[in-house]
Amino acid sequence: MPNYQVEFHANMQSIPASEWNALVSDNNPFVRHEFLQALETNHCVSPRFGWIPHHMTVHQDGQLIAALPLYEKHNNYGEFVFDHSWAEAWEKVGLPYYPKLVSAVPYSPVTGPRMLIHPHQDSVEPIQAFMFQQLKQYAEDKGFSGWHCLFANQNEQAWLSHQSDILTRHDCHFHWFNHNYANFDDFLALLTAKKRKNIRQERASLEKSQIQIRVLNGHTASDQDWEQFSFFYYKTFTEKWSTPTLNKGFFMEVACALPDQTVLVLADDAHGQCIAGALMYRSDSVLYGRHWGCIQEVKNLHFEACYYQGIEYAIQHGLRRFEPGAGGEHKIARGFVPVQTQSAHWLANNPFPEGMAHFLKAEKQAIDEYYQECQLHSPYKSQT
Repeated sequence: MPNYQVEFHANMQSIPASEWNALVSDNNPFVRHEFLQALETNHCVSPRFGWIPHHMTVHQDGQLIAALPLYEKHNNYGEFVFDHSWAEAWEKVGLPYYPKLVSAVPYSPVTGPRMLIHPHQDSVEPIQAFMFQQLKQYAEDKGFSGWHCLFANQNEQAWLSHQSDILTRHDCHFHWFNHNYANFDDFLALLTAKKRKNIRQERASLEKSQIQIRVLNGHTASDQDWEQFSFFYYKTFTEKWSTPTLNKGFFMEVACALPDQTVLVLADDAHGQCIAGALMYRSDSVLYGRHWGCIQEVKNLHFEACYYQGIEYAIQHGLRRFEPGAGGEHKIARGFVPVQTQSAHWLANNPFPEGMAHFLKAEKQAIDEYYQECQLHSPYKSQT
């Protein structure tokens, strides 16, 4: 057995950024050191919001070879894998469901790496097995009810799903895939005539409204741009009776640290007033839509800023996939297709093994049926 040393950290600042980032595949922005640290330095994750860092690192012979974003949770806010019923069931039999451990990107239902392992490692499975064993031991020692790994990439989720004590949950998101399109019209050409006409009409309506779109990055967005977007973000969350956990400081810190991975879409009206914005981030191969907000409702502006501008950006930059965020069947008509996602769950003490098995089976069946139903409404001339 290799000589691995494990540590758990209360903040990202205690971990060298260059060593952590050397583990990140596809330059995924959400698990880069800069992004996770910006959440901490701007108090977006904290006891107040129920996200308390416990990040895990694994060293061998003094070298960082693996790491895991890890948080202590006292609620399920910002996870997008809903386990209210689990928490209620635990409470009914007198067992504490909180605190629990979660490996996820706070407030971001994005797929990507979670068990970060140095690319020079010959075999990842022994390291994954070590990490999983250490996580279980840490949870038991500290009194956590379990560990939940949300939206891991396919390889990691496949490995986790094969562990005998892991429970797997299923969900359905909508993604857009780039089939080597040369331009937006190339993409439209694969759609049915009705869907193609609808998209063109939606985009044309904004031209009639004299809406001007600006696509910026961390280099070109100004302080005023971030001030305006932060207000859009805050307004959206407060109007939905939700909690706006991110802030201008976070947005600006990430934009400064990861300027080429930040994509800010702003919309100006005929008078030059900025009225709406959408924020996206990109890896080397994937574009991720994250937040939207506006101060003036304009028909079809949401579709343009959040979807069509993202598709155009992905085509122009040769990105393979565009994840616009969780939920929303309306995305299908705009070129997005259903994709099944999974999450992995380990429970230190499961008082309902038969009930949980039934729950997971029924949930998977419902997701499978939903996925098949969505497939029937594909906007493409043929399945792609």
